[in-house]
Parts: sequence; C-alpha cells; structure tokens
Amino acid sequence: MVHGFFITFEGGEGAGKSTQIARLAEKLRDKRYPVVVTREPGGSPGAEAIRHVILSGAAEPFGPQMEALLFAAARSDHIEQLIRPSLRRGKIVLCDRFVDSSRVYQSNVDASLLDEIERVSLNGIMPDMTLIFDIDPEEGLRRAASRRGEDQVDRFEKEELAVHKRRRQAFLDIAIKEPKRCVVIDAGLDADAVENAVTEAVFAALDKRADADTDAVQET
Repeated sequence: MVHGFFITFEGGEGAGKSTQIARLAEKLRDKRYPVVVTREPGGSPGAEAIRHVILSGAAEPFGPQMEALLFAAARSDHIEQLIRPSLRRGKIVLCDRFVDSSRVYQSNVDASLLDEIERVSLNGIMPDMTLIFDIDPEEGLRRAASRRGEDQVDRFEKEELAVHKRRRQAFLDIAIKEPKRCVVIDAGLDADAVENAVTEAVFAALDKRADADTDAVQET
C-alpha cells in the first residue's frame, strides 16, 4: 500500500462493532497488513481522559453544546496523535466510532455549529470506508445489557428506546447519502455471518485501493 487506509465502525448500542474490529484486525494481520485498532471517544491519552468525563455523564449537566465541544477536543487529539501519523506510515486504521457517531448522537446541537466543530476537529481527515452495523435497537440494547453485566449503564445506553430508534435511522440516512464511503452490515445476524460480510466488503475495498495505487504509480 502506498498510503494508509482508514476504516470506521459505526452503529447503535450492542451492534457488535468491537467484536468485529478484533476479528478483522486478526485477518488483516494474517495477510501482513500493518493495523492500528482504536476507538472514540478515546484512542490517545488526552482523548481517553475526556472519554471518562463524557461516558460517566459528568458533562451532561452542562448541555449538548459542551458535550459536542468535548467530543471535538477528544477527536482532534486522537487524529493528530494517532490517526494521521498512522495513515502517513501506510497503516490500516480501524476505529470504533468516529464522526458519524457525532452527527447521530449530537443531533440536538445546532447544525451549523456542529458543522463548524466537525470541520475544525477533523482537519482534513475522513474515513476511506465506513461500516454501519445495523441492528434493531431492542435487540442491540438486550445484547449491550448482557455484555455489560453488573457494570454501570453509560451515558448513552440509558436513553429511551425511541431515541435509539431515531439514531438507527440517522445512521441509515448517512449510508444513503454517502454510498461510496458507507457499507451497511446486517448486525442482527450471528457473529460469524457478520464477520463474513465485513471481510468481503473490506478486502474488496483494499483490492480496489491497491489497483488505484498501481495505476497511479504507472502513470508517473
């Protein structure tokens, strides 16, 4: 690969993103691809500190605009400390949540403000490919609760079912608007079937990128 490849994993609670990132990373490493696995909010020391503030609910009393700013600060640090350097070194970056989660989860923030925050925090970085894990919210919340066990419910899982349903549709709307970047994965299937769908989509995209890189080299 001439340059890196940035893949983000998006979707509602309990969609199985973390499981599928681990499985994909293993397959990519088996093929000798250099892989970095990360997450949002978090992924760098500064962003991980902000992650605790956000998911604990400590920022919630300050309102949605403050939460949006915290997410943006975490993302900016994450990009500059980890994502951008990794891509420059030709690595494949797999990220559990990224900008689409902000668009979906912070929809109660003024759209123009959110657009400006996004522009500044991204600073030119966007995913090459986004896998949107689609699952019925009731099933997703059931899975999330089973996985969580006795641990405390986080800031977002505790919200009403109707909110989760709106978020599911918002993710699907993003996929419709950006079909070249986004691939919808049926996360309601068993984990092995989901893995097969992810593998097929990602390796097809990597093959396409490799062909484009080869053509570019030949033209120079």
